[in-house]
Amino acid sequence: MRKYSSPSCSSPPNAARRLYRNLSGKFRMSNSDETENKEQLRKSNAYNRPLFEAVEQQDLDLVESLLKNFSAEELDLNTPNSEGLLPLDIAILTNNVPMAKVLLQRGAKESPHFVSPEARAAHLVALVKEAEQRVAGLAAQVKGAESTNEGANTDRERQLKAWEWRLRLYKRMQTGYTHASAPDPPSCVRLSVSSSSSVKVHFQEPLCLNAAIITKYRVVWSSSPSFSPLLGEIVIEDTTLLQCDITGLQAGLHYYVQVFAYNMKGWSEPQTSVPARAAPSGWRDVDGHVPRLSHLSETLLQILGQIKESHQHCVCHDQCKGQPNIRKHSVSKSLRHLFQPTSKFVKSLKRGLYVACVFYKDDNVVVTAEEQLPIIEVDDSYSSLTQDFLWFTKVTYLWEEIQWLQQCASSTHPSCSCTLQTRLKILQALTQLQALLGTQDLGQVYFEPLRDKHGNAVLVLLRDLGGCSDLDTQRWCKLLKLQQQRKSTSVADEPTALDTLLITLHEKLAYHKRSRKTLSPGLYLGYMKLSSSVEQIRVLVPQKIPNVFCHVKIRDNSHVSREEWQWLQSVRSLNDTQDVYANEQHAAHRLLLELRNAANDLLGRINIPDNQAQDFRIYVHDVLEFGEGVSFLLLLPPYEEVCMPPGQNNFSPRSEFFTLPLQIFELVHFGAYCPTFIGQYCCASANLDLESLISLQALREAFSETELLTAKQRHQKIQELFQQVDEVWREARWMVEVLQFARYKQQRAGVNLGSIIDFSKETIIEKTPSTSSQPDYLPSPAPSPVESPAPSPDSGRKYPDPLSDDEGSLEVFLTPDSDYSSSPRELDLLPPSHPLPYTNTLLQPDVLCTGGRVRAGSELIDSDFVLPSRQIELLRITEKKTALCVRTSSLEAPPTPSVTTPNPSPSKVWAHPGPVRSLSEDSGRKQNSSQCRNSTHRSCYSTIRIYPQYHTGLPKETSVKLKVTIHTTAKEMVQLVVQEINGLCARLQSAVRQCVCPAQRK
Repeated sequence: MRKYSSPSCSSPPNAARRLYRNLSGKFRMSNSDETENKEQLRKSNAYNRPLFEAVEQQDLDLVESLLKNFSAEELDLNTPNSEGLLPLDIAILTNNVPMAKVLLQRGAKESPHFVSPEARAAHLVALVKEAEQRVAGLAAQVKGAESTNEGANTDRERQLKAWEWRLRLYKRMQTGYTHASAPDPPSCVRLSVSSSSSVKVHFQEPLCLNAAIITKYRVVWSSSPSFSPLLGEIVIEDTTLLQCDITGLQAGLHYYVQVFAYNMKGWSEPQTSVPARAAPSGWRDVDGHVPRLSHLSETLLQILGQIKESHQHCVCHDQCKGQPNIRKHSVSKSLRHLFQPTSKFVKSLKRGLYVACVFYKDDNVVVTAEEQLPIIEVDDSYSSLTQDFLWFTKVTYLWEEIQWLQQCASSTHPSCSCTLQTRLKILQALTQLQALLGTQDLGQVYFEPLRDKHGNAVLVLLRDLGGCSDLDTQRWCKLLKLQQQRKSTSVADEPTALDTLLITLHEKLAYHKRSRKTLSPGLYLGYMKLSSSVEQIRVLVPQKIPNVFCHVKIRDNSHVSREEWQWLQSVRSLNDTQDVYANEQHAAHRLLLELRNAANDLLGRINIPDNQAQDFRIYVHDVLEFGEGVSFLLLLPPYEEVCMPPGQNNFSPRSEFFTLPLQIFELVHFGAYCPTFIGQYCCASANLDLESLISLQALREAFSETELLTAKQRHQKIQELFQQVDEVWREARWMVEVLQFARYKQQRAGVNLGSIIDFSKETIIEKTPSTSSQPDYLPSPAPSPVESPAPSPDSGRKYPDPLSDDEGSLEVFLTPDSDYSSSPRELDLLPPSHPLPYTNTLLQPDVLCTGGRVRAGSELIDSDFVLPSRQIELLRITEKKTALCVRTSSLEAPPTPSVTTPNPSPSKVWAHPGPVRSLSEDSGRKQNSSQCRNSTHRSCYSTIRIYPQYHTGLPKETSVKLKVTIHTTAKEMVQLVVQEINGLCARLQSAVRQCVCPAQRK
């Protein structure tokens, strides 16, 4: 028990107790309960009394400490003291706003006995009068007993001082109440439709807070603008929750809403909402759309039932019946497999197809007895994995039925098709993994297989065991330790897929965690952008949440009302939005403002210029609803830019986006927002995929007429079920429908953004590198494979700021040949985090050699920082000694401070390269104003990038960046470019000889 004392306050007076008992019968007890209630009162007073003393003494720290260490029930926060007051009453009557807010946050209330302001005033008068009488009586006793017992007189003086202090407290409370006034009405009352049977009210505190603190709000509604009669009201006692939902309303009927504020002087004047009325409705009321997944789950369940029914009497089904009991005994024994030398796990890859299982918790991963990731070989060869990988992804949604699937296909002839053989081997490998690891759930698949030039492919399964204790008995290893061990033992000339997996494992774990996150409830504006290749279509997604499109939040309310949807569909020109923008009572006024802000924000993130943005469209055929409370409006590019053709990479390496295969994106998306549906679909689809191959094989092997007829019937039945599943999936695939509308020229697929936003007045802020229709960056240089020491502090070398592209220089990048699809280039680069100081010192040429260090005379300086995903290329560069990166600085550099004479001709300067980065997309448009201010003898210059179009012998991405003024002629620029290209070729040949000769001597 904690005790708190106050030196200046004595026990409450008996007169006040009698006064409170006259006002309330709260403490009147029956004879039978008197003893029990007294005991409870004694216990509660142990906590209650220190709280009252702290509030009366205005000790905010002590009050916060009590509220932190004890619950509201222990403190009896809403139990009156003997004067009939609650802690909140004392705080608001003394106008102690911080104290009152702290109490309100913990659920404190005002005394329920003050039913009106007059009752509160009468109670305060009674308290003051009682205190005055007690002070007068004690003062007379003290004055008349000056010559009597000194000890008794001292006790009376102490009581007198306590009552004098209490009298001042009561008078201060009475004065605070007298000077208080009723509050002003709440401000910014907004009314919005939250569903077809409810509306939501948002409001803020009154603009003027000079009155007493507000303790509650009241929301009333009616179907009449005169609010007669009232249809209902809600009292909000939590003053931090400035919103409420009004439910149970009639769809299509307009409702009017008002909000009141309350303090100790009573209720404020009502504040009418904006808009003044709203009708519960939904956007589906306009076109009659039904929810996409409303009946699809029932259809899938029926199909699954038919699939199970077809195996009721087959041999494979009978074999599976006893499997669960066998499984119970084998789980405990299977733990030994991790520590036995006869384990099925492989240590190295030898050209084939493998399945790797990554169980992780924080920075630890499950490993085998040899401290390797659990990897099982599937097959020693494989062909195209496109369809098999998609089927494998679906299989990961039905771990409990892996053995059932394997048993169903166990009777297949060994000479079946290659596709069926591969899938049977995949099922066998997954069964082995389940047995060896002692668990059925092996996690979710990474979105693409990892390949290498040795002919290996690894299918990666990821599972987070953060909240699971099933595998705590397994062998764990730090991820960093595992990576270091692999790095020290790897001797391959080319990095294998296993090397790639370990080096990039942090990125894959980050993707796995982020892909399962869901957005907070609200309405979002998404941006749909696709790119096509020979085999697949890929979708642009953000790295932070890769299960949805690139997006920004429009508002917290995910619902779109009928009036808002009708207005959005009716927009044809900018004139259609002007009246809505000027009329705040219009039902779509708030949506227009929020949509403009969101569109500007999104266009700024993806860096779309105004001249392109006005041709973008808002998709108005449907509102995409994901899960619970998440809705999307889509922003579409012009129809010719919706899907980029092969060979055109429009995504900047420094951007926050990357691409996912379309079919994988759909599975990941539904897995995050509709897990039940996608589980049912994947179960049905994976089963029927396998059943179709088996039935087709049986049809080929049929010999007699009876066998042929049975096989045909079986295959036809499976095809019918397969068609039903395809129809369900086609109906659920909202993205394919959006894509069809977006790319169809003749059909109106949306509202032009230029009809929503006046781009002649709006300015879009560029935030990240462009993802629009033109490439805006150079290829990344080959990074160094060896960590280099930091530059010596006394070396005397200073380098330009790598963060500034305009202060940077001519950069010519040569990239090594690399076809590692497991490391998307848009994920590889990061902006530098530690800029170097800028200097005007002229430097000699630097050549980045393959050893990872830069030769500048006799000095060695540090190389570029790269992500682990790029290190798979570095291993290759280290061995072959052929990849070079040469950087030169701008052809015009600021002169040193000692130079005073103008120099009209450009000077060649060589600078050490900063960390790996792409060039800024606006480097060719900016003017360096700071250089203009500091260099008065020279005109302002702009930076341009020139791509030679003649055969140079260099990669086609090679470019020259020049800083030119208004006086630079085209002839001079051509001469400079040719001069630099020729010099670069000569330096590259010299650098190759320097790198190759030492290796030959060894």
